[in-house]
Amino acid sequence: MNSIRVRLGVLGLALLTGLTVPTAAGAAEAAPSPTVEEQRLDRAVPREILRRSGFDTAAPGLARALDESRSYGEARRAVTREGTELWRRAVDRAQGRGPAGGDLSRDDDRPLYWARLGMTREVRAWEPEFGLTDGQRAALLDELERTSRGQTAIRYPHGKGLKRILVTGFDPFTLDRDIRISNPSGATALALDGTVIETADGPARIETAVFPVRWRDFTDGTVERTLRPHLKKVDLFTTVSQGRVGRFDVERTNGAWRGGFADNDNIGRTETVPVTDPASQPQWTTTTLPYRAIVAADTGRFPVYDNTGVTEIPAGGTEPVVRPEGPTPGSTARAGGGGDYLSNEIAYRATLLRDRFGLHDVLPGGHVHTPVLQFGAGNTTEVTDPEFVRNRLDIITQVRTILRVAAEES
Repeated sequence: MNSIRVRLGVLGLALLTGLTVPTAAGAAEAAPSPTVEEQRLDRAVPREILRRSGFDTAAPGLARALDESRSYGEARRAVTREGTELWRRAVDRAQGRGPAGGDLSRDDDRPLYWARLGMTREVRAWEPEFGLTDGQRAALLDELERTSRGQTAIRYPHGKGLKRILVTGFDPFTLDRDIRISNPSGATALALDGTVIETADGPARIETAVFPVRWRDFTDGTVERTLRPHLKKVDLFTTVSQGRVGRFDVERTNGAWRGGFADNDNIGRTETVPVTDPASQPQWTTTTLPYRAIVAADTGRFPVYDNTGVTEIPAGGTEPVVRPEGPTPGSTARAGGGGDYLSNEIAYRATLLRDRFGLHDVLPGGHVHTPVLQFGAGNTTEVTDPEFVRNRLDIITQVRTILRVAAEES
């Protein structure tokens, strides 16, 4: 046994720290404590979701692979393998391939979320005999995050006659309000990854990735690192997140402002969105999705709106003003159409990257907010119910139709 672990339940919480062995690179640091996000794993709902999907085996599997590693290189390969397999397993489950692993509906995005946290907690707690520096542990965690979110698996077939669509989703969030929450954008990413939709102009291949609900990851450039290799090659992209009750919104304008709402680690940020080359940073970016066609089309049971509103500080002013028709010249952003949280920020970052590539006039891209995914009436304790599943499936189907309309109009 070449690691020191004490597990709490299946997923484990490291209680012993500081027992490290110096390495050639210097003394290894003690394993850090679990994050706020990881600590929620010990509650009943995450354990039930993992058990009822069969994903409760993911974290122990990674733990065994780490225990068998005799060097940092072996550990890195194990993390890459297990993270990649987790994403593929979640996609396969969502798309009906292989065993369901339990009675939880296949369209559920939550097994991936909670299994990933179990795996990151294992990496955070791991103390190998050969020693591990803070930098090495951070690199393992980064590799696990990227591979298990599909961020390293975006691949399009070569050849002509096939449109390429890139879609992103998010983890569940506001889990201290209701830990049962699912995010329909993440479920959509799993359901559509690698699929082909038939359009009037021919087939279109969809590739997807999921992003964390954490300010620090966005500050560190996770969006740009994932999208940069692909934006010049795709024909259409849309970032997707959960938005308002009972409606879809195509967000017309995105703002360069963080409003301070707490993320999944209960950390808030109130500041201008931090990007490279801030001297050339605009206050606003705009969608280039064919929003008029999307709104006019019959895409599903939920109404779809062209959302033009923003909140700004007008040029020369000091107080925020709501502008239903969009920003005025010279104003400072305080909220885009999608608000001032990470959904607005991913839209801002993706469209800013599009514009910095010089693709504003040729690449359709922007943000779509889905309806809030609601449980059935009266369900305040169960992790699922028929209406909850129906709502999620209907949202997934409608996003797919919106993508088809957008592809045909682009």
